[in-house]
Amino acid sequence: LSGGIADREFGHWMKTIEPNESFMNFPAVLTVCKTDIDDLCMRLTSAQEKRLDVPKSEESLPVIFNEYCTTWGNPSHENITAILNKIQNKGIDYFVIDCGWYKEDGIPWDRGMGEYIQSKTLFPSGIDKTVEEINKKGMKAGIWFEFETIGPRCKAFDKTEHMLKRDGIPLTTQNRRFWNMNDPWVKDYLKERVIDFMNDNGFEYIKVDYNDTIGLGCDDNDSLGEGLRKNMEASQEFFKRIKNEVKDVVIENCSSGGHRLEPSFMALSSMASFSDAHECVEIPIIAANLHRAILPRQSQIWCVIRENDSLKRIAYSVSACLLGRMCLSGDVINLDDAQWKVIDEGIAFYKRSAPIIKSGRSRLYRHTTGSDRHPKGYQAVVREGDDEILVTVHSFGGDMPKEIAVPVNAENILDVYSHKDIDVKITDNMLIISNPEEFMGCGILLKK
Repeated sequence: LSGGIADREFGHWMKTIEPNESFMNFPAVLTVCKTDIDDLCMRLTSAQEKRLDVPKSEESLPVIFNEYCTTWGNPSHENITAILNKIQNKGIDYFVIDCGWYKEDGIPWDRGMGEYIQSKTLFPSGIDKTVEEINKKGMKAGIWFEFETIGPRCKAFDKTEHMLKRDGIPLTTQNRRFWNMNDPWVKDYLKERVIDFMNDNGFEYIKVDYNDTIGLGCDDNDSLGEGLRKNMEASQEFFKRIKNEVKDVVIENCSSGGHRLEPSFMALSSMASFSDAHECVEIPIIAANLHRAILPRQSQIWCVIRENDSLKRIAYSVSACLLGRMCLSGDVINLDDAQWKVIDEGIAFYKRSAPIIKSGRSRLYRHTTGSDRHPKGYQAVVREGDDEILVTVHSFGGDMPKEIAVPVNAENILDVYSHKDIDVKITDNMLIISNPEEFMGCGILLKK
């Protein structure tokens, strides 16, 4: 059994402890379980729950709208206002402005990161006016940053004295360099560009992205791995500073859609983007797997709706959000009434299910063949609360059985969500779904 910081062979980590010095690593949580992996993982994730420190607004697991899959990195006051007019009074609580709000004309969003001065072209009256519109629609405003990195078209790209280096050379990937988060100048710079910006413009939510890797590590007197550890420790200190200086802030830990889904970063966040899987079939599989790694109440799941989506496809996407936190995006401006009806019913069902998503025990039943990228068969996730049970079922096609049978210890069915009426019943402690369709998603609430 081994754990902790990387070793010298694979992570180039060494650290010299001088006389009268000490070094403390993160605490470890271990468990032993006689039953199965779901029970074992539930024990580990429950340890994470004890470390949570989230604002009161998070207690009801609010619904998020993120405009990234609507504008694809080109948000503006004009298109955000049009979106708001379509999604008001839909039960959405947070509206997140994603990447690109700072773009200079003609420069892609991922090339100009680092300056973080709002675009006068996209927000001619100031981004605070857009925040006001979001608030008028009854939502909290969120903003995207990737504050640890610098794009090649950013004016700060040549301030290499404040950046991470390896062998004395600034660490440079195709699209990014990386701030030295321990540098006092960097701390002051980011305080102004991130914290002061949020407070000055009324943002109550921050999505923190990180879309590259520095690899093995960076220069340090002890080792490259120790340089990396120190820089990540400093990044986490900046997370804490945001929490301390932006009142009741909601922090979304994104990072390329998932590579920071580990306990120390999750303890600093209200939630995390579960993946950069925006519209693909395997979203429910990824989301179900993550019940064994993070708390569902912290797992933000994309629900991207396209104007040509069938009602079945919409219910499939919405049902995946029952495995965590609902984050809507997509072609919401062009949806018709029938499509909105399926979404509205899904939001209502999600809110009804939120207490079980927040505090429950999960068990995964998967009957699939092929790869997770091209699955066949079906899966069911049973999330058991104190008095009720939420069962989320997705079918992926292939040779489907005439009935999907899921073990449950329940008395009766309280509510069902899908794109249409489906035949469900409880028989001998089994939930039976008759004649399941290919590529179908549904949620079922049961009374214990």
